[in-house]
Amino acid sequence: MSTHLEPGERAAGTSVSPATDGVPARFSDVQAEWAAVRQRCGVLDAGFRTVLRAAGSDRLSFLQGMLSNDVAGLQPGQGTYAALLTVQGKVVSDLRVYVLADEVWLDVPAWRATAVRESLEKYIIADDVELESSDATAALVAVEGPRAAATVAAMTGTAVEGLAPHAHRELSFAGARLRVAAVTHTGEPGYLFLGDRAARADLWERGRAAGAQPVGMDALDVLRIEAGIPWYGRDIDEDTLISEAGLESAISYRKGCYLGQEVVERVAARGQVHRKLLGLVCAGFVVPPAGATLRYDDKEVGAITSAAWSPARDAVIALAYVRRECWTPGSELRVTLPAGDVAARVATLPFLT
Repeated sequence: MSTHLEPGERAAGTSVSPATDGVPARFSDVQAEWAAVRQRCGVLDAGFRTVLRAAGSDRLSFLQGMLSNDVAGLQPGQGTYAALLTVQGKVVSDLRVYVLADEVWLDVPAWRATAVRESLEKYIIADDVELESSDATAALVAVEGPRAAATVAAMTGTAVEGLAPHAHRELSFAGARLRVAAVTHTGEPGYLFLGDRAARADLWERGRAAGAQPVGMDALDVLRIEAGIPWYGRDIDEDTLISEAGLESAISYRKGCYLGQEVVERVAARGQVHRKLLGLVCAGFVVPPAGATLRYDDKEVGAITSAAWSPARDAVIALAYVRRECWTPGSELRVTLPAGDVAARVATLPFLT
């Protein structure tokens, strides 16, 4: 993946690792980047997201029948969090929906864009719907932190303070018409710029000039785990039920039929899934790898999906799927590591509260 930010990012001291798919891993010390977002403002290369545009007269009715949340009632400028499921209720991808006057933008994890598009197009039969992605509607940069709104205003002259979650508005920047959406990847106030890919480098530099510190994917991983935000490919995959992943804010139980609804409703009616994504606070200083086994009374009860050292908790924290007999906050588990087991305590998500 080329982010079109390489010269500016190299000048800022970036380190790009293969694991980040071309998006910078870090610019400085990870804890310094973490602190910038938690205390002030950080600017992130948003190349880990991409946009699919849905056009055509049936776009809203089609998406209403495909996505897990209610999109039919959204007005231009509004948005919501949702998911695309299989008929078995498994998660193809989580995503964000932005409604415009004449089209709908789907903001998805970049590496899931093809899967989302192919899954949707499979069900376009007689509907007047067209899906496309282009450099004209790319995810550009994200600005996050307590000073994010002030930073966006300094960058663009546009006020975004008070914008509702997932709401978005058009703005002019360096002669280009862009869109800014109120979304967070860290649990802090955040704004994502979308539009012509050619504007990305100028936005990045304008953000830095406004005082935002460059933040890489390593720090973002810590920030999003602290915020209890699961990532597709790390904490969610094709075998995950939406209710297992705790994505309740992506579900509407009042809308009509949609793909996978029968499974979602059946789980809700029975009031249970056998496992659920929870938070753990681990003893010691070793960060467990993904897949590390969790045990309770010598019985395997789950596995870790993501873990990191948390400056906010001054401890190792993790996201993990845990069987229902161990869901009570404070439950003591054991994490199996090569050097020996360590204790882990079930914690309420997010870790920031």
